[in-house]
Amino acid sequence: MAKIAIFNQKGGVGKTTTSLNLSAALTRRGQTPLAIDLDPQAHLSAIMGCTVANPDDSIFGFYRSDKALGELVREGRGGWPIIPAHVELSKVDSLGKGPQVLNRLNSGIVREKLNTGRPIIIDCCPLLGVLSLNAIFACDRLLVPVSADWLAVKGVEQVEKTLKALEHVFKRRLPRRLVVTRFDTRRKMSHDIFRQIKEHFGDELCDSRISESVSVAESPASNEDVFTHAPGSRGATDYDALLDELVTTGFLN
Repeated sequence: MAKIAIFNQKGGVGKTTTSLNLSAALTRRGQTPLAIDLDPQAHLSAIMGCTVANPDDSIFGFYRSDKALGELVREGRGGWPIIPAHVELSKVDSLGKGPQVLNRLNSGIVREKLNTGRPIIIDCCPLLGVLSLNAIFACDRLLVPVSADWLAVKGVEQVEKTLKALEHVFKRRLPRRLVVTRFDTRRKMSHDIFRQIKEHFGDELCDSRISESVSVAESPASNEDVFTHAPGSRGATDYDALLDELVTTGFLN
């Protein structure tokens, strides 16, 4: 099934929130996604109750000690598995950027057949380095959260330049969708930003938007996904609608 990297080079746009709630939405529909936390901040791991003290018990152990990915899987609080991160993961950049390093995560997933019968959701760090490139090389789909502010629009232009530069490696355009987050229906700026991104990216922009909402903002602080924290909220409805769109358009197949 699909391997989806949640990627943007800009921080604060909702990558971890989207990784969390998209995984939760899939779980609610009877699937068992595997989340991979590739961010040294390890926020997704913490929210899911899978913080680890020993770096080798995180995905860092895969890179440093050649541990099998399957050995590192833990059952998350939300009911789906995760391979957690650790702050030591920031040292992965010291491994260099050769083809074997950049393709390492993909090789591990394929070798261990981790995505057989289930989607994989990869939460990326906001920097373009070995970790993010591992995610991009491992995935077959990219989901790019873009918050409804002008700086984020500039950020997504940089993402596009980065992906364009990698097309000679992939020999194709990596399938992607952009989703606008922190969308405030009362603000003209939010609508202007959505329209501008739509004009530039067309059908690659999801019609679904994640509203600026208390439920989405508060749920990570409670170590919960939005469906657990506030099941009847606008945030839960938005993430359900996003999953519907990704499924009906074939992006998650």
